[in-house]
Amino acid sequence: MTARRFRSARRIPAALVALLVLGVAGLFLYDLAAVRADRPAMAWRRELAHRLEVHTPADLGVQLAGGVLVLAGVVLLLLAFTPGIRRILMMRSPDQDADQDTDRDADQDTGRDAGPDGDRDAAGAARPPLRAGIGRKDAAQVLRDRAMEVPGVRSVRVRMGRSRVRVRATSHFRELDEVRADLDAVIAVGIEELGLVHPPRPRLRVRRRAD
Repeated sequence: MTARRFRSARRIPAALVALLVLGVAGLFLYDLAAVRADRPAMAWRRELAHRLEVHTPADLGVQLAGGVLVLAGVVLLLLAFTPGIRRILMMRSPDQDADQDTDRDADQDTGRDAGPDGDRDAAGAARPPLRAGIGRKDAAQVLRDRAMEVPGVRSVRVRMGRSRVRVRATSHFRELDEVRADLDAVIAVGIEELGLVHPPRPRLRVRRRAD
């Protein structure tokens, strides 16, 4: 079972849209109340009514404006359906690790009675799935600390992405091939220890420190 990504609450965009709708509705309501009270309508509404009388949907300008609005609506819908919070990387939950261990040992436990295990699985299925995540900057800092432990590494820069992690290291002694091999092993172990649902592929670059 794959952990679902965290979804952004989007409170600020929702609040801005609500305030915009409230302002426009209040403006129309005020103008309608003014007309009911035998006062002249606002100039912008008279101009809008005049333009609606003159221009028809067959006009090129109206069609272009409508196409732009439709395109903007589609983009907003796509953004609304995306989870957001791309700075958070999903981590494997303990339930996923337990499922992997169970699958790995399934052949050895085929002859065992599953009475207590069945009750334990049923209790686990009733619990809501535990979700955990780690920020990209935090994950990059963890890998950087691990990389600094490699002998010969003087400085490291780590950029963490969703599918790839870029590591740029500077070495001041030892052969570059040896440093790169040790760094490759350390980064691979560090990515595994992060316990990410989708581990990124490392991309290493080691260079000699320019004096």
